[in-house]
Parts: sequence; C-alpha cells; structure tokens
Amino acid sequence: MSQLYLLHKPYRVLSQFRDDRGRATLADYLRAKGVYPAGRLDYDSEGLLLLTDDGGLIHRIAHPRHKQPKTYWAQLEGEIDDEALAALRQGITLNDGPTRPARARRIAPPTVAERTPPIDPRRHPRTGWIELEISEGRNRQVRRMTAHVGFPTLRLIRAAVGPWQLGDLAPGEWRRETLHMPRTTRGKSRRRAAR
Repeated sequence: MSQLYLLHKPYRVLSQFRDDRGRATLADYLRAKGVYPAGRLDYDSEGLLLLTDDGGLIHRIAHPRHKQPKTYWAQLEGEIDDEALAALRQGITLNDGPTRPARARRIAPPTVAERTPPIDPRRHPRTGWIELEISEGRNRQVRRMTAHVGFPTLRLIRAAVGPWQLGDLAPGEWRRETLHMPRTTRGKSRRRAAR
C-alpha cells in the first residue's frame, strides 16, 4: 500500500522541500513526512506534481523507460500556426537530439486560477494555448520545443501525468490517494526460484 499525493504546484515554487535561498518550496504547501516528488516541475512552471512514500512507485512514474505520458497546457506568445503544430507532432531536433513525436492541439484557455503575477498583456498582446502530450522528460523540454517552432511559452501548466489528472485542484491544494499495488520485488524472486 502506497500513499500518493497529487499537488497543484504553484508558479515560482521549487519542486523540493528545502532551499538555502529562501524561495518557496513544497514544505510551504504539503506537510507529509517521508514523501518525495516523482519527477519535478521547474520553478516557473505550474500544475500537477506527484509525491509518494514509495521508492518503487517513484521509479515507475518518473523513469523515462516507463514512458508515462505527461500532458501540458502552454500559453504561447502568438497564436500557433498549423506548420508549427505539425512540426511538434512529427518531433523536432533540439540541441540534445530529436524529440519523440508529441500530441499537440490548439485549445481554448483552460479554466485555471490567474497566475501571480499574470502575463503582461502590453508585452504580450496576442497569445494562444495548446495542449501538448509528451512521453519523455528532458530539461525544460516543452519550453524548448515551442520556442524552436517560433512560439515561446509564457505560461506552462502540467495537467496530467499518466492516469493522474490535475482536475479542479487550485494552486497549492493537494489530495491523497492510497494505491494498492503489488510489490515490484515479488515477481523477480519467483523467477529466480523457478530457475
């Protein structure tokens, strides 16, 4: 039995529990002992962050080998065109190599809380939103992908990781789920005994 916490990480909060520089951390929002993030979200990104007390579950969620799809809502500078969407869907080559094809589509602005501070409409008078699903997790990958096709990301919200959804959690809110999962070592010891 594992405890899984689904947290809506706010903007400008670190995906860790301590910081020597006094920035906001997960400890400001979640007071659960012995839990660790399964993956991370950048300081300037928002949305779903999963935390658990189960190291095996962290591995199954976060390790690239398991290819958990991650869904993001990105507010872009400008309104993305069909050519840029097609490039995201085919996969693009970044400075650390080609990306896998992504699922990408335009969406209406999602129903989410206003970011503090908000995007400045004088600096960015025209914006548009896309939903992007990727199955890899390189450093700042979504931001680099949208910038590569000519539409830099202004706001980034992770909406889902695998089957877990952000849902109606407001920034800073969390909910807990109890997972009844088989132990990952059980199958290995049976295989060894059968040899």
